[in-house]
Amino acid sequence: MRRVRRVRIRHDGKGSGSGWYLDRVLVREEGQPESDNVEFPCLRWLDKDKDDGQLVRELLPSDSNATLKNFRYHISLKTGDISGASTDSRVYIKLYGDKSDTIKQVLLVSDNNLKDCFERGRVDEFTLETLNIGTINRLVIGHDSTGIHAGWFLGSVQIRVPRQGKQYTFPANRWLDKNQADGRLEVELYPSEVVEIQKLVHYEVEVWTGDVGGAGTTSRVYMQIYGEEGKTEVLFLSSRSKVFDRASRDTFQTDTFTVYAIDLGPLTKIRIRHDNSGNRPGWFLDRIDITDMNNEITYYFPCQRWLAVEEDDGQLSRELLAVDESYVLPTSEDEEGGGGGDSNPLDNLALEQKDKSTTFSVTIKTGEKKNAGTDANVFITLFGTQDNTGMTLLKSSKTNSDKFERDSIEIFTVETLDLGELWKVRIGHDNTGKAPGWFVDWVEVDAPSLGKCMTFPCGRWLAKNEDDGTIIRDLFPAELQTRLYTPFVPYEITLYTSDVFAAGTDANIFIVIYGCDAVCTQQKYLCTNKREQKVFFERKSASRFIVELEDVGEVIEKIRIGHDNTGMNPGWHCSYVDIRRLLPDKDGTETLTFPCDRWLATSEDDKKTIRELVPYDIFTEKYMKDGSLRQVYKEVEEPLDIVLYSVQIFTGNIPGAGTDAKVYITIYGDLGDTGERYLGKSENRTNKFEKGTADTFIIEAADLGVIYKIKLRHDNTKWCADWYVEKVEIWNDTNEDEFLFLCGRWLSLKKEDGRLERLFYEKEYTGDRSSNCSSPADFWEIALSSKMADIDINTVTGPMADYVQEGPVIPYYVSVTTGKHKDAATDSRAFVILIGEDDELSNRIWLDYPRGKRGFGCGSVEEFYVAGLDVGVIKKIELGHDGASPESCWLVEELCLAVPTQGTKYTLRCNCWLAKDRGDGITSRVFDLLDAMVVNIGVKVLYEMTVWTGDVVGGGTDSNIFMTLYGINGSTEEVQLDKKKARFEREQNDTFIMEILDIAPFTKMRIRIDGLGSRPEWFLERILLKNMNTGDLTMFYYGDWLSQRKGKKTLVCEMCAVINEEEMMEWTSYTVTVKTSNVLGAGTDANVFIIIFGENGDSGTLALKQSANWNKFERNNTDTFNFSDMLSLGHLCKLRVWHDNKGIFPGWHLSYVDVKDNSRDETFHFQCDCWLSKSEGDGQTVRDFACANNEIHDELEETTYEIVIETGNRGETRENVWLILEGRKNRSKEFLVENSSRQRAFRKGTTDTFEFDSVFLGDIASLCVGHLAREDRFIPKRELVWHVKTITITEMEYGNVYFFNCDSLIPLKRKRKYFKVFEVTKTTESFTSKVQSLVPVKYEVIVTTGYEPGAGTDANVFVTIFGANGDTGKRELKQKMRNLFERGSTDRFFLETLELGELRKVRLEHDSSGHYSGWLVDKVEVTNTSTGVATIFNCGRWLDKKRGDGLTWRDLFPSV
Repeated sequence: MRRVRRVRIRHDGKGSGSGWYLDRVLVREEGQPESDNVEFPCLRWLDKDKDDGQLVRELLPSDSNATLKNFRYHISLKTGDISGASTDSRVYIKLYGDKSDTIKQVLLVSDNNLKDCFERGRVDEFTLETLNIGTINRLVIGHDSTGIHAGWFLGSVQIRVPRQGKQYTFPANRWLDKNQADGRLEVELYPSEVVEIQKLVHYEVEVWTGDVGGAGTTSRVYMQIYGEEGKTEVLFLSSRSKVFDRASRDTFQTDTFTVYAIDLGPLTKIRIRHDNSGNRPGWFLDRIDITDMNNEITYYFPCQRWLAVEEDDGQLSRELLAVDESYVLPTSEDEEGGGGGDSNPLDNLALEQKDKSTTFSVTIKTGEKKNAGTDANVFITLFGTQDNTGMTLLKSSKTNSDKFERDSIEIFTVETLDLGELWKVRIGHDNTGKAPGWFVDWVEVDAPSLGKCMTFPCGRWLAKNEDDGTIIRDLFPAELQTRLYTPFVPYEITLYTSDVFAAGTDANIFIVIYGCDAVCTQQKYLCTNKREQKVFFERKSASRFIVELEDVGEVIEKIRIGHDNTGMNPGWHCSYVDIRRLLPDKDGTETLTFPCDRWLATSEDDKKTIRELVPYDIFTEKYMKDGSLRQVYKEVEEPLDIVLYSVQIFTGNIPGAGTDAKVYITIYGDLGDTGERYLGKSENRTNKFEKGTADTFIIEAADLGVIYKIKLRHDNTKWCADWYVEKVEIWNDTNEDEFLFLCGRWLSLKKEDGRLERLFYEKEYTGDRSSNCSSPADFWEIALSSKMADIDINTVTGPMADYVQEGPVIPYYVSVTTGKHKDAATDSRAFVILIGEDDELSNRIWLDYPRGKRGFGCGSVEEFYVAGLDVGVIKKIELGHDGASPESCWLVEELCLAVPTQGTKYTLRCNCWLAKDRGDGITSRVFDLLDAMVVNIGVKVLYEMTVWTGDVVGGGTDSNIFMTLYGINGSTEEVQLDKKKARFEREQNDTFIMEILDIAPFTKMRIRIDGLGSRPEWFLERILLKNMNTGDLTMFYYGDWLSQRKGKKTLVCEMCAVINEEEMMEWTSYTVTVKTSNVLGAGTDANVFIIIFGENGDSGTLALKQSANWNKFERNNTDTFNFSDMLSLGHLCKLRVWHDNKGIFPGWHLSYVDVKDNSRDETFHFQCDCWLSKSEGDGQTVRDFACANNEIHDELEETTYEIVIETGNRGETRENVWLILEGRKNRSKEFLVENSSRQRAFRKGTTDTFEFDSVFLGDIASLCVGHLAREDRFIPKRELVWHVKTITITEMEYGNVYFFNCDSLIPLKRKRKYFKVFEVTKTTESFTSKVQSLVPVKYEVIVTTGYEPGAGTDANVFVTIFGANGDTGKRELKQKMRNLFERGSTDRFFLETLELGELRKVRLEHDSSGHYSGWLVDKVEVTNTSTGVATIFNCGRWLDKKRGDGLTWRDLFPSV
């Protein structure tokens, strides 16, 4: 035979133990030495019940050529569909080709696993594996005529040869039966057609199951192979043998699948998964080897991970990358977690493979509807632009053992390779279980390595009996809900446990990695389940983990390791830690070694379970351009020192100050932080944190640099948990630096603001405190602050990145009212976009709540403080939300936008749906502000306010703080300063944004505290105001207590404004003389108060308490009161007197009041002669009186106006200019300014002043300006324009100033009909003018209550009317024997006060008393009875704690 080239071996399959596993056959010529043996490997079963069921194998020598390898012939035999066509005989077949022929092969076991073969009308599949016989030209088929029913009617034979790419069809349609037709049992058939089919490649797959406990699986395993030219379909790896056992190797022939390419080309990856079926589904896969039998190329795909619900990350599917054979073929017994972690070459490859893969965290929210949960098996498929993950079963939730219950959130891990850009998610279930129906709210897919989190809204049923009956849905991302952040990077972390007795641990180990400038990762626990905690961290072992964490930069300064002290043996002795990561260009790796050699145990060493480690050396491996590997080892230069910090904590010496709770501290420095440390063992005391004591603790950490902040908290356990911390001192034992933290705060749920955790800043720290920010309003305030002016917004990271934007930024107030329809509410995130002139757009401004609250409730009114681009005059506003599911529909009833810097508020009645399945199906809508109701709320100027609290024990406060500002041009209302979390603390300066009326320059400031809270006192040092537009600074100094017990024993202070080191006001004292009338019952027992008004503002509320008379305000008595150290009000103009109506006889008839300014030695007389009584006169207890010293002149008939015109730089004129002034009372004649060569006016950049005599016009409202050619002067064709920048008009008699900001180009015209009209921008009324208008006036106030059910109120109602000349004060609206403010009613009241001038605002409020206090106000109408001018203030809102925005007061403005 010469050289033996092929061996055919078989057996007859008889006997009870006929199955045979053949390892190999050795053949040599008889008499030749054993060295001449030719080896024919088999490694296959010859058993009809195992492997592929074949009893015959054709073997090739081990060194054979690929062209000699066996072909597989897939034979399909169709039995005819006539009576008696089936057979029980043994069927055989023999194929003849142009190269060779096969043996007569008995067909025993079918591929389609049919127990009874050759049954009537059925097709049986068989596979014949033999040598390549070439093109098949005929076959012989027959049977042995055994069995009860031997006869067989053969329909046809079909043979597929994938490696040839051909399919042969052999028609028969005849009997093979002794008793039928010609009686023959064998027939020779010829092909009727030969069809070209896809030419496939023969792959051999070897699956290696790991040698660890429970590694084998009983599940059904599926695989998909990917190559550069295509991919296979999903292959089921089936075998008649028992496969996937522990430490087993299973071989599969995989040329039976269909692919869309002739050849997959070089293999790139495989996807392997199982269906989690059987009683032992968990599987530890070691690796998969795939051999391309055509090209004799073997690809190695290492795994060495679990595919199990209860192991590793819970995934049942893995995608594997091919590696070089050098990583796989060396034999090694070491497993991950065992000793000698560097001996396995694959260990050095895990980091690179992790970098090439993408790990998705999939979060699924089950809805809140009834029966929303499911018992079915849920699966998901992620679709990317390059591939999809295939069907992935979601079995292992990180949050709940009972998955997909109603209103639950489940988190799963899905890992994949080369997915591309994620664009779709398919989610579904198999409809099994008792309650398979499932309502899915949304699916969130987070990819940390990509820095992208996408939300896929659903909001529909996956149920056969709900919705449209589908149980599989394709979901697409909501673009507005996509969140981008800095991508994570992979780290390979290897922790070496020492060879010390009991060094191993069962606790869960965590790690934090720090880079430069205190940049650090999150705290990451390394073990994902209890089993890993038991397997890893054994004595003398190396535990390796691949984790994705934040990128800390090029340099790792330190790491923190620790554990949670749980398990049977939590103590751990760590030898050292290695951290390996890829170089920035990914052309190599660097490994940092962090020595430790310390215990982390509560019973060993220093009893600490946390250690901070610094690197000792760096080992770098880098691939050079020539392909060589360069290895560099170097020690770390100047690592951080490990420092001992002495922390001394002083507990306050006040009742109940001590605590028994567990206390934790975090120390922050400019080089990093310590992480949270438990203060367990005090160095100087056994019983820690007792009243009036100081406890010292030692904390070991890497050098923190300059310490600037600490965080203290306790867990509120034990009986006496409340704790008052006086101060904290931290001492660096190495360089002896000392840091002091003044605290003086409670950590208690019952005291102060009820917080168990507080941040404290170092006594001398003056830097940024934005870490105190927690709400969107805090971040918007930082975006508006001056510190953001010079910052490149592209460099801003962290939470602030969502709030900064290019261009000038101003604040806005947005209020949204949701409709009352049952489906009106939404939990979506809303936004607005502002559209100004020339279609200038702001960024998308999100309307976010503090503390993570989301959504808009039915009938709710939600208000937001935001900031955005200043787009000028707002023309349109877009409102929308990010919801994309049917459940996220939203009915918007009303939208309000207030722009304080423009003094305008827009109110839009929307009444429209923003929903996918309601209305017109859109979730955002643009509203034109031409349809809005517009009111003037007063132009505000942005100021940056800095408040210094003094360095005095107890200097901080919890009280509410109120401020009133006074300026040359008026005063503000009293406004409350927002306390936030940590403002107004001892020796602290707090900076925030304030919106203040344009009244500058300032003259004084009044600060008041209400004396409430656990710390009712405050030491105020000083206050600074900085104009954000001009940079002008105004300082206010105080330096004393606001307290009823300390300092001046007052809760109110006034501070003089200091501008350029010059005080704007003088100090004085006032003597107030009060004369009670000589009228029966004139005296009062009530408490009396006054406010004095002058040219420099008002005095604030002054209580008339200490008189020379013991019994004050008796009939015909005179009482004198002294008020020292007051800022001078200048000339007085008005006095407000009132009492609180308390005592037995509260009614009071006042004769007069004299106020003497002692520094000026001038007395101001206020004649009263009226009752302040609820039972006498008109029932009012509040009166305003004008100063009798001021003469009231008759109204002017003629006056002189000074006109100052500023010409801009964009155009001057030699021609004439004419003006007409439009006043509230009259219109002026034309004022013509003639230009001449002798007296030239209106040059570029110049200011010209003119005087103009006219009738008295009243308050000037507008101005007409024309540009007129001189007579007989030629006008060229090109347009001549004059740039008028500003015009200022001063009425010379009273001194009122009217400012017009024109900034306009006025073209030259020959006729007067061409002109431009400008409205007054700002008016400054003189004190003399104000005095003239202070005459007594009656105002009629008409209040209309709404018509909705429950609109009326039983509460006491109050009103305050604000005008250009001041306000009325708070007045109660009450009438005897009348049931006021009923549903649909109109109630009329009269208020007597001094003339208010133009009405600007009405404040309406009630005290929430009575059974039905809620009140729906339709509108308020105020009429000046002396002039008949009526002003309407529309409301249409509830004043109810339980409805809308919950407010019981409203500021109403007249419509523009």
